[in-house]
Amino acid sequence: MDARFWQEKWDKGEIGFHLSQVHPLLKRFLPALNLAPGQRVFVPLCGKSLDLGFLLSQGLQVVGVELADKAIHALFEQLGVAPECTDWAGGKCYQHGTLTIFQGDIFALDADTLGPVQAIYDRAALIALPAPLRDQYAEQLVALSQAAPQLLITLGYDQQRMDGPPFSVDLPLITRLYGEHYAIQLLSEDNIIAHEPRFAENGLEALHQLCSLLTPQG
Repeated sequence: MDARFWQEKWDKGEIGFHLSQVHPLLKRFLPALNLAPGQRVFVPLCGKSLDLGFLLSQGLQVVGVELADKAIHALFEQLGVAPECTDWAGGKCYQHGTLTIFQGDIFALDADTLGPVQAIYDRAALIALPAPLRDQYAEQLVALSQAAPQLLITLGYDQQRMDGPPFSVDLPLITRLYGEHYAIQLLSEDNIIAHEPRFAENGLEALHQLCSLLTPQG
């Protein structure tokens, strides 16, 4: 998996990871982040998620990073606004009002370019990455955000029966990746296999959706 993999997914319209609604767990657990209006939320690998519009509607500033330019254009189109476009070291930066999206590789982004953020919302980023990249990704998020609080949604399933993406990221793995910097609280865990026929067709009997709150240590 590399940049071309995800670019081809968007070019071919193979975006089953994109939800046609705001994620119910975001609506339910956003208050756990204790954000005040005007504070800034970072959404890594954001795609054209409807969650971004929801966060904006809550009075928050939103900053995302997304590799596929096509996804970013689709995002602003569905929001009905025309962004300003400037350059940054890793690609293009699109901005309108309180929404900023960096187009490019998240690993090319640095904290000065991103700017301060008060929280992270990760719904489909960590689970999109194969094992060799997860440690690097977790370290990058900590560095970019100075270990800002995080609302993290992942999936847990028998990886031997089905390969990703999305990959299985269960609570022990979350703890290994983030436990040095965060206290980890499991807010919810539900078996959603009945609503995910693609996973059932691959022989899975359980698909657990986890929502975790990561609070900075100390």
